[in-house]
Amino acid sequence: MARVVVDPIPRIEGHLRIEVEIADGKVKDAWSSGTLFRGLEIILQGRDPRDAHLLTQRSCGVCTLVHSLASVRAVEDALKIQIPTNARIVRNLTHAAQNGHDHPVHFYQLCALDWVDVVSALKADPKKAAELSDKVSGRPQSKKYYEGLKGKLKAFVDSGQLGPFANAYWGHPAYKLPPEANLMAVGHYLDNLRQQVYAAQMTAIWGAKNPHLQGHLPGGVTVIEQLDADRISHYLFMLREQIKFVEEVYVPDVLAVASFYKDWFKIGGNKNFLCYGDFPEGDKEPDTFYFPRGALVDGKLALVPVDPAKITEDVKCSWYEGDKPLNPAVGETKPLGGDQLKGAVPNTKDKDGKYTWLKAPRYDGKAMEVGPLAQCLVSYVGGNKEIKETVDGVLKALDAKPDALFSTLGRIGARAIKCLVNLKRAEKWTMDLIENIKKGDTKTFTDYKLDESVNGQGFGLNDVARGSLGHWINIEKGKIKNYQQVVPSTWNLGPRDNAGQKGPVENALIGTPVADPKKPLEILRTVHSFDPCIACAVHVIDPQTNEVYKFRVS
Repeated sequence: MARVVVDPIPRIEGHLRIEVEIADGKVKDAWSSGTLFRGLEIILQGRDPRDAHLLTQRSCGVCTLVHSLASVRAVEDALKIQIPTNARIVRNLTHAAQNGHDHPVHFYQLCALDWVDVVSALKADPKKAAELSDKVSGRPQSKKYYEGLKGKLKAFVDSGQLGPFANAYWGHPAYKLPPEANLMAVGHYLDNLRQQVYAAQMTAIWGAKNPHLQGHLPGGVTVIEQLDADRISHYLFMLREQIKFVEEVYVPDVLAVASFYKDWFKIGGNKNFLCYGDFPEGDKEPDTFYFPRGALVDGKLALVPVDPAKITEDVKCSWYEGDKPLNPAVGETKPLGGDQLKGAVPNTKDKDGKYTWLKAPRYDGKAMEVGPLAQCLVSYVGGNKEIKETVDGVLKALDAKPDALFSTLGRIGARAIKCLVNLKRAEKWTMDLIENIKKGDTKTFTDYKLDESVNGQGFGLNDVARGSLGHWINIEKGKIKNYQQVVPSTWNLGPRDNAGQKGPVENALIGTPVADPKKPLEILRTVHSFDPCIACAVHVIDPQTNEVYKFRVS
């Protein structure tokens, strides 16, 4: 049995180590370890609750907006603030814009290189690539275009400076796309680098800037001066351009890739899914959420209501003090220190030991996968018409059954589906905003009192590009007494709990085929499908020879 360590995982945001045991060519056991402690929850203690949304955005350099949204919702819940209609719609539009940015970037820039052999594209016949593009893509390109693209790629490779394409596992036997499909994918990789500018600008229209927006605050939004025809028209134009790209390029590319890798519809799945729901279309939450709240348990397509009181975090295998699972409302973030952390590195030889800075969130005692797959499944079962129609259309195009969604490829496909449906619904919300303004309603903020006399507890839940995100706040004498964040990557990448249950990524890796332990491309496929995101070195250790193999992957 070989033990393989991938540390850190490339093309993710943050620092992640994955360790697996391989026997008979498949993963038999796995451990997920977050190796960086930041302590934002500790930093927030004693601060003004109105500042929390600005600080929590720094949790991430990618999904900044959604931490702001969860934070202001938590404060509003604690202070019992009802925001105006315009504020609700503007938040939906801003959030949709970020999803429209994150999902295509995840596919093209973060996980596509697990499926697309860039170097193989140099063998492509430009004429055949053009024919494939005409058949597959909504934006077909000519033979001349692919001749030029191939020439640029060759010059890039010949220079010896491959940038984001350097030191990957090109030529790995797990790559299956023909050279022409690889060349088309490289073109679309570059197209999305240009296209994502629209989504970033859409966020900035309502958020004042991007990525760390200033458009949210407890009580509403700050954009009353932006509620004019020019701003709304600008947003709507870019929204429609983004929808066209997703329809004509992103979704067809996902379908094209999936058609060559259908065996991955049976690899990398989980059975428990949690979705907080989001995008309120009325004042009553969560009843008016466009994407509904709910859970699916034990692989059954039956919706289970979600009670936030059943959420806990376990630190049995985490580098924190504590001996029992706690609800985040009374949660603790007390990192081990001093002698307790001497030599603290991920060490999974003692499987009952502590090996990560990530906690182990559980819902009703169960490890739950969160993210676009959970969102699509819950919306599908929960009666979202647009999700159901889109999912059924994708399954029909791939000649696949619904259980194919419980997989690595199902996870990637769900992102494209969620992205398309979300952006299309944003067209309706834009029209709702216009109609509300026409009625003479320009209110964007609800005033409230916050001073030393104010106490309160609350939480803010939303479902974001990477999954279910929650912030819990305890306000005492007008200041933050306690603050807890339970983020999507904690749900997905967390460790074993006190009962020995693996986290979702650990569980999903079991059974993954690995053709070459020195080139663990297949491990990256499943881990990247959950959308953790940063290019770094990978170290693979063969314990049978004690030889250390070092690779840089893109």
